[in-house]
Amino acid sequence: MIFKRVGDGRPYPDHGLDSRGWADLPPRQVRLDELVTTKDTLRLDTLLDEDSTFYGDLFAHVVLWKGDLYLEDGLHRALRAALQQRSVLHARVHQAADQ
Repeated sequence: MIFKRVGDGRPYPDHGLDSRGWADLPPRQVRLDELVTTKDTLRLDTLLDEDSTFYGDLFAHVVLWKGDLYLEDGLHRALRAALQQRSVLHARVHQAADQ
C-alpha cells in the first residue's frame, strides 16, 4: 500500500493559501502511508516527465485536517518517490482549522 487512502476531492474547508503562503511553510518529511490523496487519477506523461516540477513548488502541499494528512498537490511527486522505493516525501504542511 502506498497511501493511507485514495480520496476524491478536498473534504477540508478552503484554506486560502496561494503560492506565497505555501512558500512560507517550511518543508518536512511526511510518510507516504500516512497521506490521503485528494485526486484519484493521474497522468502518466506528467509522472514520467523529469521537468514536471520546473514551474511549481519543489515540495508537495499537504493539509492536516481532523487528524488526517491530505495530499493537495504533489501526487506525481509522491508516486515517483514510491517507485524509487522511498517511504517519505518532503512536503509543506498546513494545519487547517477544524470546523
